[in-house]
Amino acid sequence: MSPVPEIRAFVRSRSRRPRSWLDHYTAGLGLAVTAAVLSQPASALLTAVTREADPSRTGAGIALVMLAWAGLLAAARTLGPVTPPSADAWLLLSPLDRRAVLRRPAGVLLAVSVAAGAVLGVGLLAVLGAPDHTAVRSAAAVVLGVAAATGGTALAVLAQASRTVDAWAGPVVTATVALAAAVALLGSGPGRRLLTAAATAPPTLGAAAAAVSAALAALLVRRAWVALDRIPARILLAATARTGRAAASAVTMDPGSLTWSAEDEHWRGRVLRSRRWPALPAPMAPAWQDWRRLARRPWRPVVLLAAAVLPALAAQAGGASRTATAPAGAGGGSPEAVAVLAGQAGTGAAAASLTAGLVLVGALAAAVTGTSGARRDGDNPALARLLGLGPRRVLAARALLPGLLGAAWLALALAGLSATGALAAGPWWPLAALTAPALAAGALRTARRRPVDHSMPVIDTPVGAIPTGPLVWAMTGIDLTVLGCLPLVVALLFPPAAFGGFLAVQALLGTAVLSAYLAGEGKRPA
Repeated sequence: MSPVPEIRAFVRSRSRRPRSWLDHYTAGLGLAVTAAVLSQPASALLTAVTREADPSRTGAGIALVMLAWAGLLAAARTLGPVTPPSADAWLLLSPLDRRAVLRRPAGVLLAVSVAAGAVLGVGLLAVLGAPDHTAVRSAAAVVLGVAAATGGTALAVLAQASRTVDAWAGPVVTATVALAAAVALLGSGPGRRLLTAAATAPPTLGAAAAAVSAALAALLVRRAWVALDRIPARILLAATARTGRAAASAVTMDPGSLTWSAEDEHWRGRVLRSRRWPALPAPMAPAWQDWRRLARRPWRPVVLLAAAVLPALAAQAGGASRTATAPAGAGGGSPEAVAVLAGQAGTGAAAASLTAGLVLVGALAAAVTGTSGARRDGDNPALARLLGLGPRRVLAARALLPGLLGAAWLALALAGLSATGALAAGPWWPLAALTAPALAAGALRTARRRPVDHSMPVIDTPVGAIPTGPLVWAMTGIDLTVLGCLPLVVALLFPPAAFGGFLAVQALLGTAVLSAYLAGEGKRPA
């Protein structure tokens, strides 16, 4: 028998009281209540997704499922994925069997992968539909999702144990994203018939594909279990430290510390070449570090460009449309036609609101990637004062990169929405370019926000208690972005016939918002 359970039991007996039957009863009752609460929504969800697929949404839906799998694999590689708890970290340096030490975190990882795979399977079922043989198609979709998730997680474990596999894991994520983009293009073009044929394929074909996928996933899981002995202790300790910081950030509800730790983790141990600083005007010299940081991480602009297609995919998967037509055979003034038109108008308004929210949040996220220098100045104002430059001038220079990133991302996203028909024709790219000052102001405000203030009151609402501290922290930056991009939001919700007035108002409002923000930050004591 392995001595690892005995050692854990000994440490547990000295660190905390032993678990009684009441503890086990409480845990079991909690699981039972949770299952009972989730059973009704899960049943309603499965009933809603088991329908015939819409051919116009199949390509975008499959692309979103593939992107979700790629994000799951990227997250697993970032977090570890095998992350032993800090209490067991010292066992990694002992002569105990490494696989026995990692049995518990490996089991937790497998359970999380199965749960995530079930969610992917339900999403795949919602995309492909189940017009007949509902039980077989549902089971095949869930098995495919679980096999994809567990196989991807096993690949991440193998990458953790081998540098060769780790070198291939990144291209696998990139290839999945590129394939998702190709599937989305095929779904909106000549490949729609192929995707429709795949959705209406015989259930036996889906069951066979699920069986093959399950066999491959089982093989990868087996190889990952064997590879646990080969994972270096330093990699496991680093993963444990990252997970501990993430847990502390979640407990204290301070996401800012998590992003700082991720940034420091990336640059720790890297050897960078020193180059001569270019001859720039005084305010632009401190801002040059943001440009150099972006150039040293070239995959970030690539990811930003790829993420610009997400609003178009979401709009296409949701069936967003600018037109509402009554069904054939219904009179234009009949109650049935009026009801249909009202329902389609409501759906179109909701889709337009979702589209506006996606493009604004995505543009702000793209702009924030170029604000590391402004964030460090806000966290350490003493170092910024040593430059001998006014904070307003330095912030104005730092606003150039986030404004360009946000406007470029927004222009690409609006171009994708126009290409898929989710937006009416119009000069959207000049309107996106004029939002650069507002996006820069929102990004700088986001980067320089204070930590979460947990002393703020809690608001009691019909949906539950909402702490205002995290809410205010999350809305900081978004509020300024929405205010500065208000003409764009109105144009997205209610497409105008002429864009001249919107362009003029957007240019004036964006410049005014950035000027007001720079003036206010320049007067704030450091």
